[in-house]
Formats: sequence, C-alpha cells, structure tokens
Amino acid sequence: MLGDMATTTRNELGEFLRSRRERLSPEQAGLSLGMTIRRVPGLRREELAQLAGVSAGYYTRLEQGASHAASPAVLDALAAALQLDDAEHKHLRALAAPPRRARRRARRSVLRPAIGDLLDTFDDVAAVVIDHRTDVIGWNRLGHALLAGHLDPRAPEEPVRPNIARLLFLDSHHRALYRDWRAKALMTVSALHQEAARHPDDVGLEHLVGELTVASSEFAAMWSQRPIRVCASAVRELDHPEVGRMRLTNETLSLPDDDQQLGLFHARRGTPDHEALILLASLAGQRAAVESTAPAEMRTHA
Repeated sequence: MLGDMATTTRNELGEFLRSRRERLSPEQAGLSLGMTIRRVPGLRREELAQLAGVSAGYYTRLEQGASHAASPAVLDALAAALQLDDAEHKHLRALAAPPRRARRRARRSVLRPAIGDLLDTFDDVAAVVIDHRTDVIGWNRLGHALLAGHLDPRAPEEPVRPNIARLLFLDSHHRALYRDWRAKALMTVSALHQEAARHPDDVGLEHLVGELTVASSEFAAMWSQRPIRVCASAVRELDHPEVGRMRLTNETLSLPDDDQQLGLFHARRGTPDHEALILLASLAGQRAAVESTAPAEMRTHA
C-alpha cells in the first residue's frame, strides 16, 4: 500500500487536475453543448484544454503524469478554466513544482523553548503546537485536558507523539469530542494534502497517509476527494466528557520559522463556554497537583 501511495503522490498533479475537471460541468464552464450526450462527469480533457488554450495532447500528458513541465502561465490558465479558488490555485502550483531528488527521513520536529514558555502563559486558552505532519509537539495543561485528557500529558515528549489526524480517525475518545467531526476531519485531510504537496520528499508524512488510508475507510474516501481549503479560524462545537458541551473559537496561527502551527481554543469571557474552560483548567490543575505529590512508583499514565 505504501508503494501505491508513493506512486499516487508522484502523480498527484494529474489526479488533482482530474478531480477538478470532473467537478466542473460544461454549463458552469460556459460551454454550449446542445443535445450532446455526455458519458463522463464534468469536462472532457479536450474541452478543458481548449478553455485553457493548450493542446489536448499536452494536457493529457500532464494529467497522466507523463509531463510535469507546466509553466506558471499554463498553470494560471488551467486554474482559471477550472475556476479554482485561491487555496486550490496555490496547491496546483505546489504540485507542479520540480520534484526533489532525495527522499528525506522523518526528522523529529522540535518545540522551541520560547514557544513552550508562551504556551504556559495561556491560563484560560487551550493551546497546542503541531508540525506539518500534525504531530503534537507541545500543549499547555488546558490544551491537553481539552483535546486528549485520556493520554499522558507528557505524550508529546515520547518517541511516538500524539498525531491529530490519527486521533481524529482512529481514536474514539478524540473523535467523540467534535460534534462537527466531519468538518474538522475534512479540514485535517485538506491540510495533509497541502503539506504533502509542499513536502513531497517527506517519508514520515507519506507513511502517515498510507497508514490512515489502510486503517480508515473514511480517511481514504476523504483523501480521494482531495479537499483543498484554508481555515485559519472556525467555531467548534465540542462535547467534553468532564465539562459538557462547549462552543469554542479555534484559531490557527502559523509559526513560519519552525514550519509549525499554534492552535488556540478560546471563548469570550463571561460566557458559559468560558466558564466551562475555567472549570476544565481547574480540574486539570487539581490532577497535576495530585500527580506531583504522588510517589514516583505510584504515578500512572492517563
């Protein structure tokens, strides 16, 4: 399966073009077809080529993975013909970038001490830092309690870290947290697609996608849809096992120097949602106090 995944990754440009071509109807593209019988969904290859101003043979080679030498002007023309939004256009350009020669080992991401200090300053905001593979490389006490209280709070320091994508699709506790699970899952799959285009040589990312494709039919279906969207801010409806239902704003901030993201979950002060966060923070603090005073041999991992 991983071998198949590598092959798919190498022709992701063609697969992405095909998915968007099949999504666009002739009517949406402004074509007048009269009584023509359609046997394929969306646009035909030659129709898209005509709209983009390239030869049908050239476009066919591009979609079949026989050519990756698409100029920026051609990519822009294809994006316009396919009516891609800004996020999809950017993704198309990333997929068409010249392939790198060397495969990179899955290097372990490092949390900068300054970012770790920053996490600890958030008293009533749940905070988590993830890398481009969605590995959790750090969280504050409230972030751990909100997103993965069933895991050891020191889990990001372990050799195998918690991974948001893996938790969403394979961990029943984390999955049950999101009342809007499908929306969150689609955003996560979208993020992995965009990171795979930016890091086509990352073996660790490829293995994660391969693992989830095998282990989750839902992930495999979403991955094949190639959802591409940008969502730096969203409102999440959560059902937490300790404090109940919450409606939290989820902000995602990029840390460009580290190729990492800081995720924040917060609520307006004075609201029941904020009070629930305060209660959860208090419960997490009480557990941490008990843990710190317990004899080392009696401490257990959550």
